[in-house]
Amino acid sequence: MKLMIASDIHGSAYYCKKMLECYQEEKAGRLLLLGDLLYHGPRNDLPRDYAPKEVITMLNEVREELLCVRGNCDAQVDQMVLKFPILSDSMILYLDGHTMFATHGHVYNRDNLPFLKKGDILLHGHTHVQAMEKYGEYIYLNPGSVSIPKNGNENSYMIYEDGIFTIKNLDGKDKNSFILKERN
Repeated sequence: MKLMIASDIHGSAYYCKKMLECYQEEKAGRLLLLGDLLYHGPRNDLPRDYAPKEVITMLNEVREELLCVRGNCDAQVDQMVLKFPILSDSMILYLDGHTMFATHGHVYNRDNLPFLKKGDILLHGHTHVQAMEKYGEYIYLNPGSVSIPKNGNENSYMIYEDGIFTIKNLDGKDKNSFILKERN
């Protein structure tokens, strides 16, 4: 199955709409959101077209397409208005013989690893910085941020298909790829 992965919408109606347009164009089977859906938090500037209520409506309209983990800016009150689960701190997915630990990144990250085996994948957002690398015994991936990219990154998302992770900007242009090899 083709999977689209995105993080850190932070209440931007403009970028949420662009992300959902990319999701439709990609024809992915699911959209995995890595948290920080509605609010910008105290460390970030307001994103373009900050309108959490519009983001709520857009995401609720595609709720059956979404998988989601909680970000540090997400709260229980958000679950009251979102019609899909957002309060899990992590989820496990299995891709081509690899275990992928998906989380937001504010608790588990490269400096505080969950229990990973050789060849497992740590996937998180939170930093707003794209990453695709083998890091020690595991693979580290970060799609960057949909609305507030940092460190010179573009607004971005990630696609997983046929053993390949690809980071794309919101114009759908490939920026970087990582080929996932079968475990030996």
